[in-house]
Amino acid sequence: MKYKFNVVFLEPMMEFLGSLEEKSREKILYNIWKSRTVSDPELFKKLSGEIWEFRTLHNKAHIRLMAFWDKSDKQKTVVISTHGFIKKTDKTSKVEIEKAENSRINYFAEKQNSHENI
Repeated sequence: MKYKFNVVFLEPMMEFLGSLEEKSREKILYNIWKSRTVSDPELFKKLSGEIWEFRTLHNKAHIRLMAFWDKSDKQKTVVISTHGFIKKTDKTSKVEIEKAENSRINYFAEKQNSHENI
């Protein structure tokens, strides 16, 4: 099976996943796996600018994982998942989007610095 992209979790995402119950975590990971093979905005959707979200509904909880694309390696497209939260309203808050955008900026700055230091 051909995947459209790989997924990498940043440390805040790992902490968020670790804080969830096992069934919620399993459903999230299944939805991420599925979103890598099919285009479904119920699973993976663009929010604004460069920020996307993985979407999971489990036990009436709307779980969101913020993410962005890293297409700098022409051979391997990667989606970087920055952090997660349980949504309480219909809209994703600007605070969460800004947090993901700041993580994206920092990620690419660190990546650029690491390449310059080689």
